[in-house]
Amino acid sequence: MSIELNTNDGQVTITNEVISTIAGGAAVECYGIVGMASKSQIRDGLAEILRKENFSKGVIVRQEEDHLYIDMYIIVSYGTKISEVAHNVQSQVKYTLSKSLGLEIDSVNIYIQGVRVAKD
Repeated sequence: MSIELNTNDGQVTITNEVISTIAGGAAVECYGIVGMASKSQIRDGLAEILRKENFSKGVIVRQEEDHLYIDMYIIVSYGTKISEVAHNVQSQVKYTLSKSLGLEIDSVNIYIQGVRVAKD
C-alpha cells in the first residue's frame, strides 16, 4: 500500500516502507531506545535488534480510509522509565513524519519487546 499526494507540480507516491524507515530512524534517535525489534522474530522471549536497513520490519503502517496508524516494536534501555520513553518516541515519530513527509499521523502505538542494557 502507499499514499498518493497530489501537488501543484504533479503526483507523489509514498510507500509504507519509506514511512516505516523514517519512523524507525526517528525512534532510535530517542533517549532510552536500544533498538527496533521485529514483530515476527520474538522466540523464547528473545528479541533481535534490527539494523538500520531493516527498520521497516519493526514498524507497521496501517491505513484505514484517510487515517494513518503506526505500530512500533522497540527495545528499551534498562533503568529508563518506559512510559516516558514511549511518549518521547510517539512525539518524535509524529513530528518527524509531519516535517519530512507532510503526513498527519492519527496514532503511534508502541509495543515494548524487551529491556536490555545499552552498550555505550
